[in-house]
Amino acid sequence: MSSNQQRRFALLATAVTLTGLMGQSAWAQAYPEKPITMIVPFAAGGPTDTVARIFAQSMTGFLKQQVIVENVGGAGGTLGAARVARSEANGYTIFLHHIGQSTAPALYRKLSYNAADDFTPIGLVADVPMTLVARKDFPAKDLKELVSYVQANKDKITYANAGVGSASHLCGMLLMSAIKADLTTVPYKGTGPAMNDLLGGQVDFMCDQTTNTTGQIKAGKIKAYAVTTKAPVASLPNLPTASAAGLPGFEIAVWHALYGPKNLPKPVADKLQAALQHAVKDPMVKQKLADLGTEPVAPARATPAALDQFLRAEIVKWTRIIKAAGVYAD
Repeated sequence: MSSNQQRRFALLATAVTLTGLMGQSAWAQAYPEKPITMIVPFAAGGPTDTVARIFAQSMTGFLKQQVIVENVGGAGGTLGAARVARSEANGYTIFLHHIGQSTAPALYRKLSYNAADDFTPIGLVADVPMTLVARKDFPAKDLKELVSYVQANKDKITYANAGVGSASHLCGMLLMSAIKADLTTVPYKGTGPAMNDLLGGQVDFMCDQTTNTTGQIKAGKIKAYAVTTKAPVASLPNLPTASAAGLPGFEIAVWHALYGPKNLPKPVADKLQAALQHAVKDPMVKQKLADLGTEPVAPARATPAALDQFLRAEIVKWTRIIKAAGVYAD
């Protein structure tokens, strides 16, 4: 190749690169041009749905396009996850999921997606405490009595959860291990339906996120025994921690995070990341989450790198726990 040909080739390559960069820049400036669908892999009315709708409202204001929450429940959140993994990587389908994203690889022998590699991480969203609650007329007065009563009546007690892989399932699994009692579990297609049956007295107790229980606890519609954090929750000041109330070391928080499909274009991912950064700093988001016993993550955790590192570490941790427990969904 002559020197003139080399120069022409170099100029052509530079022009192509600049055109691509200009195209990406224009795309970033134009995006979003229509509403965005935020998939929540659980039924409406549950705790993850509640968190998603709060963040969707704030992100809508930032992006100047509506972020619409769509509930795609079933199979412990894996149906919704699979739908997002198969969706077009254009930024118009995003995904808000909780800790179940890290437990699915161990719980399900056959997943149609890779939980760590088939999504574009956008950032962590919130850490939500769990609460141990029971039907309003449950006999036990405090957590110590609850543990004793459950151990003595384990064949008669029913424990509700939102399905295999849900936060309530994981909390229940840890609880049964801690108190050495296998209980009859009643799985639902989401925490909302499970809470409805707890309110109606059809099931005895459950472990659920504060975003779903705080209002019911304050209204006196269910009996609360403990919160699963190291320190008491400000919105439930009279509720002791599980460690202080009789279950030393029993702590679990449910983290939530935002993702896009794999290979999301960087300009689009950056725009969504900026919207998430706006949301975790938004006073409206902070107030609404505070009312529900939680708060958004620090901005440093609401980043792609932080989520990617955290998710991979959580997958390793929960794989070890679940395999040791011998619990599988299929």
